[in-house]
Amino acid sequence: MSLRGGDPAEIGGYPLEARLGSGGMGTVFLARTDSGRPVAIKLIHQQFAGDDEFRIRFRQEVAAARRVSGAFTAAVVDAAPDAEQPWMATTYIEGHTLAQHIAAKGPLTGTELRTLAIGLTEALRDIHRAGVIHRDLKPSNVVLSPEGPRVIDFGISRAADQQTLTMTGRVIGTPPFMSPEQLQAPRGVGPRSDVFSLGTLLVYAATGQGPFDADSPYMTAYQVVHEPPTLDSVPAALRAVVEPCLEKEPEGRPSADELLVLLRDLPADLGGIEGDRAAPGRTRDTHTQHHLDTPATPPPFTPAAALATGPVTVPVTAPAGPDAGSTSTPDGRRPRRRWRSVLAAAVAVAAIGGGIAAVTAGGWGGPGSGSEGSGGGDGGNSVAVSGAALPDGFGPWRKTVPGGREDIPDELRCVARDDALFCGGGGVVATRIRASDGSRVWTAKSPGVPVQGMHLVGATADTVLGYRFAGQDTPQGPAGEVVAVDADKGRELWSVPSGAQSKAVTGRSLDAVVVGSAVVTVDASNSRFEARDAHSGKVAWRTPFPAAAQCAPVPAGAKLYAMCAPRAEVDELEVRHPALYTVDRASGALGRPLVVKGPAVPMGVADGRLVLLQEHRDGPALAGYDGVARVDPAARKVSYARLPKTYAGTPGMAGGTVYVSGQTGLVTALDPATGRKKWSRQTSVEGASGPVAGVGTLYFSSASGRVVALSPRDGAPLWTTDPQAEGLTGEQGASPRATVAGRALVVAAAKNTLFAFDTQHPPNSG
Repeated sequence: MSLRGGDPAEIGGYPLEARLGSGGMGTVFLARTDSGRPVAIKLIHQQFAGDDEFRIRFRQEVAAARRVSGAFTAAVVDAAPDAEQPWMATTYIEGHTLAQHIAAKGPLTGTELRTLAIGLTEALRDIHRAGVIHRDLKPSNVVLSPEGPRVIDFGISRAADQQTLTMTGRVIGTPPFMSPEQLQAPRGVGPRSDVFSLGTLLVYAATGQGPFDADSPYMTAYQVVHEPPTLDSVPAALRAVVEPCLEKEPEGRPSADELLVLLRDLPADLGGIEGDRAAPGRTRDTHTQHHLDTPATPPPFTPAAALATGPVTVPVTAPAGPDAGSTSTPDGRRPRRRWRSVLAAAVAVAAIGGGIAAVTAGGWGGPGSGSEGSGGGDGGNSVAVSGAALPDGFGPWRKTVPGGREDIPDELRCVARDDALFCGGGGVVATRIRASDGSRVWTAKSPGVPVQGMHLVGATADTVLGYRFAGQDTPQGPAGEVVAVDADKGRELWSVPSGAQSKAVTGRSLDAVVVGSAVVTVDASNSRFEARDAHSGKVAWRTPFPAAAQCAPVPAGAKLYAMCAPRAEVDELEVRHPALYTVDRASGALGRPLVVKGPAVPMGVADGRLVLLQEHRDGPALAGYDGVARVDPAARKVSYARLPKTYAGTPGMAGGTVYVSGQTGLVTALDPATGRKKWSRQTSVEGASGPVAGVGTLYFSSASGRVVALSPRDGAPLWTTDPQAEGLTGEQGASPRATVAGRALVVAAAKNTLFAFDTQHPPNSG
């Protein structure tokens, strides 16, 4: 489609060649990079540019698309969500949408249909593993490229660890392809909402009609929520797989990983539909067309010493009870779990694990939590001492720290050292700020796109350490580096390429840690630890990972651990058998391993023992935490305790107690020794991270800058502040955003916003 009068000649420096299509929110153009590479540019309609809620949603789209750029989606090339007229450029994928194909040629059959089903499920698996929920999977958002189906348009997607917009209760989506929970409670949808949408889409691909089609959108929505699907025309082999995807309750549906196991057993020729084929052109879902690279897999990890502690088995069994093998339930409804026995058998035959992945975001313990004097690694950035005073000349302040990429909204993390604050994250390697008034002394910027949850590494007496990410114009350099900066002058001292796999092992993005006056990093090949003097960069020791293992450093007060997992499990994002090694801080020598029931997230230290929270997963998605483990290296023992229930939210630790902050503001205190709930308190701070410990006080704060102070004894609220920045509640699992500087509290919020106030006179306290 050629350009029209009034269309721009270029967007963001990219010359436009043609219109690809236009929808309610924007227009998509074909453009070229300087090298001649085709890209698709989505330009938001002018009338939405002044809508603050829409801008936030578009930023979410850009962030979600960046997180999932891969083999089954369109990679983000460039974006300007804060431009006068926002836009995003992605890799151009040639091909018609599924909607266009069916309108022109009718439904898919045989190998074509099987390839689509497997390809879309693989795409959904990767999207969910990246921690994103698409929420708008429909025929016009699937491009049939020569390399296979590609999922596009993340316009109403959100991070699985992030709240949806709280300003409205709008239902956004396309009713024939929405899940019941998306229509009834859109803020609470999870990954299995996408599985429902996938089921409806596969029915549409096979028949040309949706399973809940009706004469109006209202009746369609009613049938999605209340009526069984119409599947008579779906090929029998595919129907057996699609039917469980369309269960009304999310827990009755398979995950994308589980669905893949079933789909791969489908016959190559699924056959045609068993009723009248929908004629070409019979579709209501037509939109735009547009918009690609895949990793490899290394060998398994079975260190002999780890196996010497005894075999670890993960039994896979079919569910017992009346549903097993039955075709109906006593109340006449279809059973929800029949597919599980089929899946269990397939899993056992294929020797596949349980679809567990470690993909939670955020760092644990905060910057410098592993350094001596940082509160014993208890999860806070710094701890106020009794009789703490305000920094000299202190007055409340609020500042924004510019970074290397202004189009990437991010949050900083800070540590306090005397009258200085050292902060970093996102587009900022590190910056020094005066605690008294927020004025900047120096800033070292990072040009590239940051890895979520990787912020400041930490600081010693004379050195600040942060992460730098390579910009798009420096492809020859390392993708990520640990950088040392002189604390006084801001001068770069040294840098070293860094690996970026810790999140897959520990559930936290923490690839480098400060321990005393040294920094321990993971090398660029993700094969060894390297310890250096933080200021000079001189290497003290290098220690290779155990054979076929991937490791991450775990600071615990004055101790240092290595948490390692079989590389095959890391590559499959299914870490079930992590092992913990003590690390000699002087030589780097690893002790004997202790195997831990995984996946588990290190939290901090209580009574001299490392505490880990055990994750409960729904396929690749984190559902919460249901157990606690304590590691006693002297006795070579790991003790476990179950929690009263599965707690969803952001965990943290302070004063020997574990806390989980729910996305709706509920804070729960848990005993790490027994798993017992100490107290639970509902607050008005949604999606908070923390705790940070002050004098007789715990602080929790969100990406909006809202802060609540609670009593550690019983959770009684002491005061709450109003939001200070335009931000969402932030990612689940985020490291603490607040830093105690004497009697002052410094809080990091969205878009590199920092503000500070006197904790005895908080703003807008209630």
